[in-house]
Amino acid sequence: MTTVAEELAGWGTGLQDAAVPHEVRAAAVRHLVDGVGTALAARRLDAVDHGIALAVGLGGPPESSVLGTTERLSAPVAAFATGVLVHGLDFDDTHAGGLIHPTAVVLPAAFAVGQQVGATGTEVLTACVVGYETACRIAAASPYGFHARGLHATQVAGVFSAAAVTAKLLRLDAPTTAAALGIAGSSAGGLLEFLSTGDATKQLHPGSASMSGVIAARLAALGASGPTTVLEGPRGVYAALSAREARPEQVTDRLGSTWETTRITIKPYPSCQLMHAALDAGASVVAAAGRLAEADVAHITVEVHPDSAAVVCEPAEAKARPRNAYDARFSLPWSLAALLTDGVLTLDTYADVSLARPDVAALAETIRTVTVPGPKVAADAAARVTVRLTDGRVLTGRVGRSHGGPDTPLPQAALHAKFLGNTGGGGTAEELLDRLLHLDDEADLTRIAELAARVDKD
Repeated sequence: MTTVAEELAGWGTGLQDAAVPHEVRAAAVRHLVDGVGTALAARRLDAVDHGIALAVGLGGPPESSVLGTTERLSAPVAAFATGVLVHGLDFDDTHAGGLIHPTAVVLPAAFAVGQQVGATGTEVLTACVVGYETACRIAAASPYGFHARGLHATQVAGVFSAAAVTAKLLRLDAPTTAAALGIAGSSAGGLLEFLSTGDATKQLHPGSASMSGVIAARLAALGASGPTTVLEGPRGVYAALSAREARPEQVTDRLGSTWETTRITIKPYPSCQLMHAALDAGASVVAAAGRLAEADVAHITVEVHPDSAAVVCEPAEAKARPRNAYDARFSLPWSLAALLTDGVLTLDTYADVSLARPDVAALAETIRTVTVPGPKVAADAAARVTVRLTDGRVLTGRVGRSHGGPDTPLPQAALHAKFLGNTGGGGTAEELLDRLLHLDDEADLTRIAELAARVDKD
């Protein structure tokens, strides 16, 4: 019997550039544009300097640069720091079915190893598609199962993605790639305990996954073995790390004919995806009635999916007064209160001066959540916001799913605006955007890396 890892490896190593449909390549480009932008925003705002400092300290042979820097380091540590950057502000994309941040584990390995081997833009893009399919499918085969165990699915599935991307760019054969996936599984993890304390360890998970995946592929290339039953085996990832029933056969179901790469959401808000539907519902209230002041509101009720509530709504008393910016990004009550107060939710919303506003905290304390189970996964579920004003009026906003996903995609102009806003704009940022949009035309990643390192100097 062929194992899931062997099927993935056979498909990924055999995937030809021309076999990837145009719409799939276009989707991958959109997500790479978005991921580069979120990484450079974190770099520009010094959000995760510790990740870059660690990579520089580890050094290594001059193979690759961290996105947004010039110093060349070993590919594994460059992938680590880039992964931390992409996810540093929680503004990067989400695959709803698996509830993971795929670009945060695809882009770092692709750009680090792509620089290392001098890959063309076309080769990098095809490797990214392999990575997107690997990460999204592995996570979606156990919807919310890893989270229910207290683990971050992005790191669990992401380590396989980074290994698959690396193997593709190193041109490893199928058995060696399967071994790389088997090795990578032992690095799957990433605790969600930060939700209890407000600490920012979640930022590190994509970096750890990216670095471990690159190393796993390198080990396999050197002859190390790994269990090809790593996913479905009795002591494999699903049995050990998922708290819910998994269906490993779904990982390779219609592989190469249906594409999860086209079903990834680009975030309009720099916060946890599980609150985005509620934020969209709140935005519709603001669009209809204008911004709200705490003194005018009696109370607010929000209907959310139970799996969302467990992450972004509970415990209610702590969520209303987040301890820091990272804590606030996982607080639906506070983020919704800020949106209703300001009319928008941006990176500036989570600045220290904004977090200190007593009126937003007071409004957040009026918010109560009601869990509403449904057939959809939490990241793709509906939400309703009902605002009862002190004058007796009732305002209601409802959305069937959050904006930015495959059924309501972020318009291309909005994606470009997000990128330019994240990078600070200017001529260098515009050239970088153009080159990313035409990644298939790049002879290698040299110019893209140079532009990314210069973008905040305009």
